[in-house]
Amino acid sequence: MEKARVAVIGGGLVGLSTAVCISESLPQCSVTVISENFSPYTTGDVAAGCLIPHTFPETPLQEQKNWFRETFDYLFNIANSGEATEAGICFLSGWQVYKKRPKEAFPFWWDVVLGFRVMTENELEKFPRHTFGQTFTTLKCQSTLYLPWMEKRFKSNGGKLIARKVDDVWQLHGTYDIIVNCTGIGSRELTGDILLYPVKGQVLEVHAPWIKHFIRDGDENTYIYPGINNTTLGGTRHKHDWSLLPDFKISKEIQDRCCELEPSLQGVGVIREKVGLRPVRAAVRLEKEVLFKKGQKLHMVHNYGHGASGYSVHIGTAKRATKLVEELIPLIGSYIAKSKL
Repeated sequence: MEKARVAVIGGGLVGLSTAVCISESLPQCSVTVISENFSPYTTGDVAAGCLIPHTFPETPLQEQKNWFRETFDYLFNIANSGEATEAGICFLSGWQVYKKRPKEAFPFWWDVVLGFRVMTENELEKFPRHTFGQTFTTLKCQSTLYLPWMEKRFKSNGGKLIARKVDDVWQLHGTYDIIVNCTGIGSRELTGDILLYPVKGQVLEVHAPWIKHFIRDGDENTYIYPGINNTTLGGTRHKHDWSLLPDFKISKEIQDRCCELEPSLQGVGVIREKVGLRPVRAAVRLEKEVLFKKGQKLHMVHNYGHGASGYSVHIGTAKRATKLVEELIPLIGSYIAKSKL
């Protein structure tokens, strides 16, 4: 029987994970990803990929926790399998430290990560400028491996990738039955969403193989995340800054801040500077929409606005978007098969 034709716009982390989830969970759909850019030219390629959630102020905490748990569990299984090396997923332990004790010593996600506890006074001696800290084990995705791995997985499920820019979703009407919008910051132009804005992030990749633990300053946007090949130093949060050019002065500031956290980084050589635009909203836009034009209908699902939490929640939001696609299938009169969700 004829399958429902689904187009996912956006070939970054959120788009690929959503496409993989749809292709694996809804066999009654054929799925195509359409994107102007694929890895290594997406925002997800810039991110450090460490699973430590940020909070969306207008999304219920329990829903955010569910997204994080689904993502963590999914990546945990991969990290604990023979695919871990190819997928670029590993366990990473470390410290999150504060100059001033936070209001909540245990964040909403504390029981999802592994071994979460408050740091002892002896452990805090490593960070003389800080008075409180937490230690735990989380997961890290190396984007240069993880995104190509997802592309490969998607294509093995029969998915197709098309490199083109979509300026108007109505360009896809008639060719596809359901459009899934995962264009990140591009959704501001594509959908006219003025609640969405860019937050520029700049990071440095350095060669520091002696760094084995992550270090994150919970008071400011400073972090050190060791990876499979290199270590990522960050970062910045410049609201409404659309520039994709790295700033030398900011790179120096990042190095100085990271050296305060980890003095052994003094004099480390920078391999590359990377810049990305985080798509920030008060809440992830995760909903269905029906557009009307000249008597025609266009069924859409939106999944964008993940800000700095893309890697932390991408599988959870992909599963929710997949459920929304499943709910739309009866409306287009396509063949309905039992979902694996």
